[in-house]
Amino acid sequence: MALVRICITMIILIVEIIRQTIYIAVLLKVILSYFMDPYHPIRQSVDRLIDPLLKPIRQIIPNVGRFDFSPIILIIVVELIAMVIKSLV
Repeated sequence: MALVRICITMIILIVEIIRQTIYIAVLLKVILSYFMDPYHPIRQSVDRLIDPLLKPIRQIIPNVGRFDFSPIILIIVVELIAMVIKSLV
């Protein structure tokens, strides 16, 4: 029984780490897009991590004027997935 409890705790911990990492990377991408050149190595690295997650959202929901809401939607989707996984465990 203790082993099952440890496994459940580890799953929840892994889900939380992934959720927080995606959240921080999306936030970093948004902030760097305002201040850093698109060809800067740090920004390119962050873009390579986050753009594959944002691309499907951008295909469904277009930009509204100059505003791109895909990072907000990605954060909401990640939060919902994390809540569902935690409720199943």
